[in-house]
Amino acid sequence: MPRVPTSLDLSVGYDEAGEGARAPIVFLHGVGSDRTVWRPQLDHFAAERRAIAFDYPGYGESDPAPQDTSRDDYSAATLSAMKALGVERAHVCGLSLGGVVAIAMADAEPEACISLILADTFAANPDGQAIYERSLAASGDLRVLAEARVDVLIAQPADPEVRREVVETMSRIDPAAYRIGAKAVWLADQRDRVADIRMPTLVICGEDDKPTPPALSQELHAMIAGSQLAMVPNAGHLTNLEQPAEFNRLVDEFIAPLG
Repeated sequence: MPRVPTSLDLSVGYDEAGEGARAPIVFLHGVGSDRTVWRPQLDHFAAERRAIAFDYPGYGESDPAPQDTSRDDYSAATLSAMKALGVERAHVCGLSLGGVVAIAMADAEPEACISLILADTFAANPDGQAIYERSLAASGDLRVLAEARVDVLIAQPADPEVRREVVETMSRIDPAAYRIGAKAVWLADQRDRVADIRMPTLVICGEDDKPTPPALSQELHAMIAGSQLAMVPNAGHLTNLEQPAEFNRLVDEFIAPLG
């Protein structure tokens, strides 16, 4: 799989598709997945633009991440990886932890983000500490954790193939990387950063999202001036996998006027 060097003196994995003339779009995954969950989006958006999905340090095909790696390090790695691939500006779409990282990117280099798509995420999660502690307690065996969590992550009744993919993807994650990612997402409090967002922003949430319920997306939407909010029926926390056609349509309609 292709890898690209970053400013953190380590390389990260990525997948890409498309060579269209329109502005690129970058996809950022959640704590329990990797870049491969964005295949439905790469296949769709490649028709008109360059589409790139990155792993974080420690995930997928990336080099191992130091224990003190933070959400800002994920942000810095992604921004530098974009530049290494010749992408100076892009639409940035992140789900869950990916949304947290996208917010950090917008704060660090707003000029690199044409727009933000923040899916099933938050500025701060009031239950974050408890979720983080549960994640640590169960992170010794990621397959066991995946089997225990999958039916909370996706709306019921679940598509068996989506359920299988979620379990298999989470099972591949290195436990040390998962613990770093869990801290980066669940302990995030970026309300000050969110209040400063000025680029066009779309907030998406599954109507049945349990880990990051719709109220958190509604709060995020209210904090970002001029943002749009879209709720996805029959979807839980993983809207891009559970309802890919609707997810792609919402993102397409949002970014099309922006380049």
